[in-house]
Amino acid sequence: MKAFFLLLLLPTLAFAQKPMQINGKDIGMVSFTYRNSLSKNMAKTLDTLKNQGITDMEFSSLFGKTAQEVRDLLDERGMKCSSFGVNMADALNKTDQVGENAKTLGASFVRVAWIPHTGPFTLEMAQKTAQEFNQIGKALKEKYDLTFCYHNHGFEFEPYGEGTLFDYLVQNTDPKFVSYEMDILWTFFPGQNPASLLEKYGNRFKLVHLKDLKKGVQGNMSGGTSVENDVALGSGQLNIPEIMKAAKKAKIQHYYLEDESSRYPVQTRQSRTYLSNLK
Repeated sequence: MKAFFLLLLLPTLAFAQKPMQINGKDIGMVSFTYRNSLSKNMAKTLDTLKNQGITDMEFSSLFGKTAQEVRDLLDERGMKCSSFGVNMADALNKTDQVGENAKTLGASFVRVAWIPHTGPFTLEMAQKTAQEFNQIGKALKEKYDLTFCYHNHGFEFEPYGEGTLFDYLVQNTDPKFVSYEMDILWTFFPGQNPASLLEKYGNRFKLVHLKDLKKGVQGNMSGGTSVENDVALGSGQLNIPEIMKAAKKAKIQHYYLEDESSRYPVQTRQSRTYLSNLK
């Protein structure tokens, strides 16, 4: 009887790809890439991702489910959530709820990807934010043994002193409690070099979002561009090989593909193939 059921499973097992890796780490996926399908049918979407060789997830939403329900779906498929993304208000004002959800999901990291602000990002905003990051990070580490990470979004690179306000944030947050997730597109878009920044701050960066910017698109400090400007890795403006070498040196712990465009099913496959062929 057991042999019979194993035979039934063989087509599914044969279809599933082995996890692809970059720099010795499994290539993960940001849930925002599959936001529409995860909202409609999370189980089926996770099956699709698992069959593509994706087992490491960064969830930026629970999509109407409880953290335990999401965890159960992941466990059933041998998948994991290594990072849990929340908004700044929840991280600051609902820290315990965030910490409990992250632990239930099995995450090691809690990530915030936007600092609410109006107009250009200023020194005063950066000063307030650094204090809040330290507060959030200390609470998450001491009570839940979670690492808090901030995901840059471009607007933080306003000039300040001999560097930028992003430099201010890194230099004025406690390394014991605050780490960073580099989004390579949102580092390049405002005119920065992702590889150089990884080399500058080393293991202050723990996580990386992998995405590329359409050729010909001009960047700025707004922190926003059309989602259709996301393209498959290696087909845009970013120097992916250089960035991956710097990321390896910085000992990045998790790499997540993110593609917000309408072409994400095709482009994420192309991106995985591109990464698998990098030497």
